[in-house]
Amino acid sequence: MSVLNRVWRARVSSSVKTTTLQTFVFISRALSTSSENSGIDLKPAASSLPLSLRKEPKDRHVQWVFLGCPGVGKGTYASRLSNLLGVPHIATGDLVREELASSGPLASQLSEIVSRGKLVSDEIIINLLSKRLEAGEAKGESGFILDGFPRTVRQAEILEGVTEIDLVINLKLREEALLAKCLGRRICSQCGGNYNVACIDIKGENGSPGMYMAPLLPPPHCASKLITRSDDKEEVVKERLRIYNEMSQPVEEFYRSRGKLLEFELPGGIPESWPKLLQALNLEDNDDKQSAAA
Repeated sequence: MSVLNRVWRARVSSSVKTTTLQTFVFISRALSTSSENSGIDLKPAASSLPLSLRKEPKDRHVQWVFLGCPGVGKGTYASRLSNLLGVPHIATGDLVREELASSGPLASQLSEIVSRGKLVSDEIIINLLSKRLEAGEAKGESGFILDGFPRTVRQAEILEGVTEIDLVINLKLREEALLAKCLGRRICSQCGGNYNVACIDIKGENGSPGMYMAPLLPPPHCASKLITRSDDKEEVVKERLRIYNEMSQPVEEFYRSRGKLLEFELPGGIPESWPKLLQALNLEDNDDKQSAAA
């Protein structure tokens, strides 16, 4: 059975659920005031919120999650699918960086966490995510592609308790390529564009296929304005990968046991991987086809 057949057969529970926004706001407040109580029972609390009009699956936009190690390309592929499907791409990593740049009340706390390569707490992530969902609801957004959340089983349980996730796409890439990608990342300090100066050319050996990933170089007007993210240092990247690998298996199993996990091994850069990802999802990108034919 195809992935999308499984996606569109996802059912809404017979009990009326509250909106994602209302529940995340509720949970955010509960966690902020009771963070010392790690055993808080979130689902009963969520069910006590005011009821709202639900949508049946045929009326809903996709609600997908991207999993994968830091630097694997979740943002790139989630953003492309966001444009293709017409739903917002919500990256919790971007939410954290926006809060850091805002000099808001969480900025100093987040700065210390990020610089050490540690995971941001559930309380902070849910707080930032609830603000983003509130802003999106005000603009009339419906559906989403989440990138960077959930990272723990506890977060996955929170998400499952408040909304229906249709599909979880788990991107995989060999570690040597991941490390090179992270160290090659650059951001334009003027326009905020994301680029990568690494040229990854791994030779095949011992029956393992080779891999080539071309650099994503900036246009001339951005070339002199490139900066490196403060957390893209080799020791920090290795620590982030270690933590992710340690915590990812339970999350992957959480969704695998529910029949919602699609594992996708990236065969190379965007030109090689994007068409194969679309094939795995039973989707077509007509704009991409037209560009290739031009």
